[in-house]
Amino acid sequence: MNQSEQRVFSGVQPTGNLHLGNYLGAIVKFVELQETHNCIYCVVDLHAITVPQKPEELRSSIREVAAAFIGAGVDPCKHIVFNQSQVAEHAELGWVLNCVARIGWLNRMTQFKEKAGKDRENASVGLYTYPTLMAADILLYKATHVPVGDDQKQHLELARDVAQKFNNDFAQSIAALGYGEVFFPQPEPLIQGPATRVMSLRDGAKKMSKSDPSDYSRINLTDTPEAIAQKVRKAKTDPEPLPSEVDGLSGRAEADNLVGIYAALSGSTKPDVLRDFGGSTFSRFKEALVQLAVARLTPVSSEMRRLQADPGYLDQVLRDGASRARAIAAENMVAVKDVVGFLR
Repeated sequence: MNQSEQRVFSGVQPTGNLHLGNYLGAIVKFVELQETHNCIYCVVDLHAITVPQKPEELRSSIREVAAAFIGAGVDPCKHIVFNQSQVAEHAELGWVLNCVARIGWLNRMTQFKEKAGKDRENASVGLYTYPTLMAADILLYKATHVPVGDDQKQHLELARDVAQKFNNDFAQSIAALGYGEVFFPQPEPLIQGPATRVMSLRDGAKKMSKSDPSDYSRINLTDTPEAIAQKVRKAKTDPEPLPSEVDGLSGRAEADNLVGIYAALSGSTKPDVLRDFGGSTFSRFKEALVQLAVARLTPVSSEMRRLQADPGYLDQVLRDGASRARAIAAENMVAVKDVVGFLR
């Protein structure tokens, strides 16, 4: 299979306040991959309701993610951009895969433990089965590659396990129907770049998150140039100058995070950044980072604001994308039903 035949699937949750971590960890990769692959990018709103959401805010957040995709450079004409809830086959395949996945597999998912916290008995069943719906999202399109951050690697491994178990459980039916030995391909992770996991500007040990009570912990994609500058200048550092080698970042979480952010925004590497700034004070480095971040993010945020001012356009993009996604999903779901043994 050549690259033009390979299919990428990935999604972003519409939970509001998209930030630099979403941009560098996902959206930048989406833009790059559309040059070499057939891409399907999804606003995963079914995943969003695994925790409480206000309907009006959810609708706004769905449009915000779509605007971020397009504003960053994703072409919704050449590739598919849609929101998950418009394609019912996601939930339909999710149920089938719930019956393939094992409870023991889900019990090992660390993200559920983190999100549910101490009150896990009060968490929604949807939050618990989130990984099987994610597997359905990917396998529904027989995606070959999935760009993921470090925190999603475990979920992708589960998707691979589910695909293999489905193929094994229904091997005889798959062969009899002429699908060969494998129905679902094993999706491969695409983990690349120096900032696959962007950390908080206030605590280098914590992931950048919209749920952090301090707005200074993150750079939002909607921040003004002045807000970006202020947040970078106030970002936590240590008293030592920047090292000249990557090994010198060991044990210096905040320094490592800022260097990684600079590398990702500049399209370079951490060694490249340290060759330029090794021995520099953080005040000098931060000013360079301010200029870079403002230059990279301002055009994206400006385009996002322009697109969000036209919700009718965004809704039409999502409807068109859903129609194209549904054409693929429906065909594959019919095949799944035949393999499983449902009448139709």
